[in-house]
Amino acid sequence: MRFMINQYQVAQLFTVANLSKLETGGGDGVEVLKNEPFTGKPLFYGQYPEGQYTKKLYIGKKKVNGVVRTILPATALIGIEEAWNAYPYCRTIIKNEFMGDDFNLTVESMHCPGRGELENVHRLPPDQLAEREVVWIDIAAELADSKDYNPKEDPAKFKSKKTGRGSLKPGWTKTVQPSMTCYKLVSAKFKWFGLQKIVEGKMHKGIRRMFTLFHRQLFCLMDEWHGLTIENIREIENKTKDELRSLQQQAETRGMNLDS
Repeated sequence: MRFMINQYQVAQLFTVANLSKLETGGGDGVEVLKNEPFTGKPLFYGQYPEGQYTKKLYIGKKKVNGVVRTILPATALIGIEEAWNAYPYCRTIIKNEFMGDDFNLTVESMHCPGRGELENVHRLPPDQLAEREVVWIDIAAELADSKDYNPKEDPAKFKSKKTGRGSLKPGWTKTVQPSMTCYKLVSAKFKWFGLQKIVEGKMHKGIRRMFTLFHRQLFCLMDEWHGLTIENIREIENKTKDELRSLQQQAETRGMNLDS
């Protein structure tokens, strides 16, 4: 990413708030239950004992096809997300009441200067390191699915009026300054006989799609978040929490379809 570490922190939080609104409507979307500071046990090898804790519901009852809605109970289509943001380290865990201990999606993120040179930033032991698959995401590359394309969120065409950054040309990851990398360790668990490998594969594919679209939007929203402080972001988050309640009451379902 063409940002400094502190810039990305603001950009990420701003984009989360913005995307939450775009994905909420018609009873589906995001509901913020908690957003508060935390202190306690260090999250990562004795480091990062404090930060911001959030708990959210992700409701997707209308974003799946009718057959799925008929088969599964309503609780199966609600994700419960807990996140501990001790930037530059963040941990996010998504669970589901219906699946219980048989479902878990964990994302551990570390944000570091550089161009992705760090081989084991999450300090995985040798056995886990051998199983790990490294996936590089170039936010300016052509999307795998043309249906996801939004010309307003194309880093290959966007140029910031405030900073002059952009557009991102082929090979940009090796040349732009400043430069940082978001290292994300994704662990997916779905225990359901006959479906485990298929669903876990779809989970990894879906999370890659989400990361790609999220960061394309983040880059192209630069002129909206550039210059904001963390204090500004907390004000935006508080306002967004109320806006999400209102948007859920509206009739129109908005955002990404879970069948895609």
